[in-house]
Amino acid sequence: MMGTSLKWSRRLSPWLLMLCVVVDFHPRIVHASVPNLAELQAKAEQGFVNQQILLAEAYLMGNGVAQDPKLAAHWYQKAAESGNPEAENLVGYLYEAGLGVRADAARALHWYQLAASSGSSDAILNLGVLYVSGVGVKKNEAIAARYFEEAARKGNGTGATYLGTLYYVGVGVKQDKVAAEHWYSLGEKMHDPISAYDLGLLYSSIPDHAHDFAKAARFLRQSADAKYLPAMHSLALLLIHHSELAKSRQEAQELLEFASNGGYWKSSVLLGVIERDGVGVPADSKAAYFHFRIAILQGGAPAENLVGHDTRKLATTLAEQTQALDSEATLWFQQHPPSPAFVSVKGNRKFFSEPTLSGPAGVLNASLPSLDPAS
Repeated sequence: MMGTSLKWSRRLSPWLLMLCVVVDFHPRIVHASVPNLAELQAKAEQGFVNQQILLAEAYLMGNGVAQDPKLAAHWYQKAAESGNPEAENLVGYLYEAGLGVRADAARALHWYQLAASSGSSDAILNLGVLYVSGVGVKKNEAIAARYFEEAARKGNGTGATYLGTLYYVGVGVKQDKVAAEHWYSLGEKMHDPISAYDLGLLYSSIPDHAHDFAKAARFLRQSADAKYLPAMHSLALLLIHHSELAKSRQEAQELLEFASNGGYWKSSVLLGVIERDGVGVPADSKAAYFHFRIAILQGGAPAENLVGHDTRKLATTLAEQTQALDSEATLWFQQHPPSPAFVSVKGNRKFFSEPTLSGPAGVLNASLPSLDPAS
């Protein structure tokens, strides 16, 4: 290996990091054009709530119009003022994230509470997120657990997996790993991609859980099919070490490329490690440097901390070639912006921001050649 080896082992992530926030959208992962935009605008201006929501989504996502978070917030607010719980939940998210409006945790709480009072399971879940992270409210993990359970009992699979994680680490509830797996399984039965991802990690890499790599691949593939980028990354890593589980020789590479294209910097790192160490391909220092540079552009300081030494080592070897590679990486990054903060789609629900408390295993922090998911 070149320079300081990157170690790729799985470990429990600090649970206290914020869970993702859930918002409802009409499912679109590709920025598609909006048909009859003029008609949609006219209906929205006449007060039709569904059209107001669709127009807001168009502005938020840049579907058929120039992306404009302020106009998105305007139309979501209009719909929310009509008492639509979906829009109320979305406005809560915008205030929490400071997207199109000034960040205001108190307003976020207000809108989530309104949506929750109308029965929105996503808003109930988001109230739990606020309490587990202490945003806009005094941190209270026990209250968060109650909100997650309420959301789960209303059919929200993400609520089930978040409650499972609290049981797994023993926060807000008494630690009970059997109960944790029960809630993960319940969320998976609701077709929640994060729940399937967590089960895949349990069966592939958690030391105190029985391993079944075929079952892990099934759960991770289920989550990856929902375009959940962390699952794509973890499935690719599993397939690298258990190629007999792959559907094709290209599956792991394709999964990593998709996740990298979606902005998942850990997959860009892994692509670089594969090229650097010649894992299944001829070693290629230029390709490794290129992927590491993309990872740093995507991931910022965490990526720099992980691959900075190796990137500088490669730069010494490549000498004058690095300038052109830096330009190529920057251009690639500009041409592949991550979609607005979301990492997956399930049914009519998009998950904003990577859920760092989504499961029992944390950031891969380990060396690819020495990794064994069973370890």
